Amino acid sequence: MGSYNSSSPSSNSKFAVYEADVDHIICKTVDEQASSSTSASIQTTPKRKTSASIFNVIFSGFALLSDGYQSGVITFVNLFLKHIYGTDILDEAMLSRLSYAMFVGAVVGQLGFGLIIDRIGRKIGLIATTALVIIGAALSCASNGTTPTGLLWMMVIARGVIGVGVGGEYPCSSVSAGESADEFAPAKRGTIFIFVTNFVIDVGYVVSALVPVILLAIFKDNLEPVWRLCLGLGILPPLSVLYFRLKMADSKAYAAGAIKRKVPYLLIIKRYWPRVLITSGLWFVYDFIAYPNGVFSSIIISTVAKDEALIIIVAWNILLYSFYLPGSIGGALSVDKIGRRKTLTFGLITQGVIGMIIGGVYFLVTERCFPMFIIMYGLFLAMGEFAGDCMGLNAMELFPTAVRGTCYGIASAFGKVGATVGTLAFVPMQHTMGGVRGPFLVGSGIAIVAGIIAWLFLPDIGPEGLMEEDEAFKAYLAKNGYDVSQMGHATPAAPSSSE
Repeated sequence: MGSYNSSSPSSNSKFAVYEADVDHIICKTVDEQASSSTSASIQTTPKRKTSASIFNVIFSGFALLSDGYQSGVITFVNLFLKHIYGTDILDEAMLSRLSYAMFVGAVVGQLGFGLIIDRIGRKIGLIATTALVIIGAALSCASNGTTPTGLLWMMVIARGVIGVGVGGEYPCSSVSAGESADEFAPAKRGTIFIFVTNFVIDVGYVVSALVPVILLAIFKDNLEPVWRLCLGLGILPPLSVLYFRLKMADSKAYAAGAIKRKVPYLLIIKRYWPRVLITSGLWFVYDFIAYPNGVFSSIIISTVAKDEALIIIVAWNILLYSFYLPGSIGGALSVDKIGRRKTLTFGLITQGVIGMIIGGVYFLVTERCFPMFIIMYGLFLAMGEFAGDCMGLNAMELFPTAVRGTCYGIASAFGKVGATVGTLAFVPMQHTMGGVRGPFLVGSGIAIVAGIIAWLFLPDIGPEGLMEEDEAFKAYLAKNGYDVSQMGHATPAAPSSSE
């Protein structure tokens, strides 16, 4: 005890020094942890934002599977209904109504929802279009009537409802996917955009050919459940994304550049009418060529392969629609490497040349080598998809965020008008020009001309194009006396699934 007391001053001094050192170390450690925590927080935020953007891209585009499926499956449903009711009830007029009802509804959806997503928000448009596709698919599957004609008319109306939903998906899904892709990969925006939009649509076409074959194998000649299930299964793609769309948020570009009131439409028209004209015109021509050849593919095949069983005719379409996929992939991989304009021009002109060749050797290959006809026809469709990748991409990129949905809706609506006109004109062209050879030649000539027009007049957009266009648009409005301070709204919260 005495020893302890005799050494107390020295021990206390050493203890004080030791305590000070410990305090220093503890403080340093706490500071380092705080710094590390702050750093981690700073690093986590971009990751969360990137995750939210990827989430938006995937679930914006996936429901477009419905467009490909619904557009493709009707050609098989028409074939089945023709076998059930005959040509007296399902005549050419009713056949055309069933084929173009969705296109007419799509025009309404594209124009209406193009405005909605610009004025109200991207998310609300995505949810509404999903609901419409689900309702329309359910109604078409349940079509009924006191007479066969009444049943067919109910199906026409239901297909129109699907069309409004699917048409709305074009501006809603494509614009949201494009803006979200630009947030995390602007240099690869074109490729990502195509893979979650046009490629998904093409997968829908392939599935629409595969499902009828499976159902025919199950039900054989009992075609009633076959056509109903073909239409009813179209509910699944939109239903699978509905929950996730409820969790989505608007893009950062929309949060910063939206104009929800006092939209300066006159200034917008003055600046962007040439771009609206070129994108709308090219999309009209493209769909005039592409959609009839897809919608009537089974009719074309049954015409040149008259004695084949129904399941064989439908099975040929699986191979035929499969050509869509490499065409779409080729276009997706090209747009960011060689540019949008070159990709579109090459695709259209090549499709035109292949179509001319088909028209020239049509009778030879259909009579002597039917598989060669399928391959040539498939290449014709593949190059159409190669070019078609650029239609939605151009319409998404060439306009500022504030009116991107509206302008996209206008351009895509012109496309659906072209599809409707082409579908209505296809059968008369067959009769007037001596069979399906005529439409090939007409469509091919138009494709070549469209390719030349695209090369001469279509602007090319680079990786920073969306941001640059928004800045240029804002400067243009300010220069013309518009109050740009009212642009944008509150920053959207990240989806809960990405937290």
